[in-house]
Amino acid sequence: MTTGKSITVMSLSKGLYLIREGFRSIKTHGFMSFASVAIITACLIIIGSITLLSLNIDKLIADLEQQNEIVAFVDESITDEETAKALESSILAVGNIESAEFVSRENAMKNFMSKYDDRLMEGIDASVFRHRFVLHLTDISQMAETKKALEAVPGILKVNAQIEYADRFVRVRNIVSVISLILTAVLTFVSFFIMSNTIKLTTYGRREEIAIMKMVGATNAFIRTPFVIEGLILGLLGGLFGFLIQWLLYTLLNSSLMDTLTGSFVTLVPFKTVMWPLLAAFLGIGVLIGVFGGLNAIRNYLKV
Repeated sequence: MTTGKSITVMSLSKGLYLIREGFRSIKTHGFMSFASVAIITACLIIIGSITLLSLNIDKLIADLEQQNEIVAFVDESITDEETAKALESSILAVGNIESAEFVSRENAMKNFMSKYDDRLMEGIDASVFRHRFVLHLTDISQMAETKKALEAVPGILKVNAQIEYADRFVRVRNIVSVISLILTAVLTFVSFFIMSNTIKLTTYGRREEIAIMKMVGATNAFIRTPFVIEGLILGLLGGLFGFLIQWLLYTLLNSSLMDTLTGSFVTLVPFKTVMWPLLAAFLGIGVLIGVFGGLNAIRNYLKV
């Protein structure tokens, strides 16, 4: 029983010693530690900005998708309004239809005449117009297929759809997503590389100490742990500072945008909706960069 307690005390003492060594290294190499945190912070802000830009472009495209409607015209031989309305069930059965609004001939004429000078429309009655359905799609990337399926519905004469614009929306969204992924991967690698080399500079000054520890029998894990703790702390600090600066910059941008005419047409994704996932990502990436950077930095010195 006493032996077990002794081992526990020794393990605790050893753990505290390694943690103290990690903090001592940060304090001893203050400027290099500051440089490491600054590098991680800067890279995370760039990654976060790209991510937020991608999210806002996705939102903008989604808003445009909602406005991008297609119109299915009922065959002119169907004059009865109730018969035309009954086609809604067949239209919804096509799939990819988020909403379907029936517009009668009379309402179509009213909408048309409200846009033009009534004097030019004298003598025109509702029979000139067709019953129609105004449709919003669930996925505009399938607009061409949906248009073709709607035209095959009995009672539908033709379908007007802005397929070219839909394709452009989808293309822009895909390009932005790919660019965001590539830049995030590149910047994460750059952060890891710079962090690793920064910690290498701190380990260079302790190379003799590491060599002596190896000669007296210290295990690789014992020597490596303070550097891992150092990288962990620096990564956490970089992630936290990066998140706080990102929050400030995004808030200032949103405030500035709202004060301009553009703010009447474009609204940014509220930061509070992405705050916690972004914080988790910043801290997680910061820790990974710090820990793996520390492991990579000490690797060569453990071969002594």
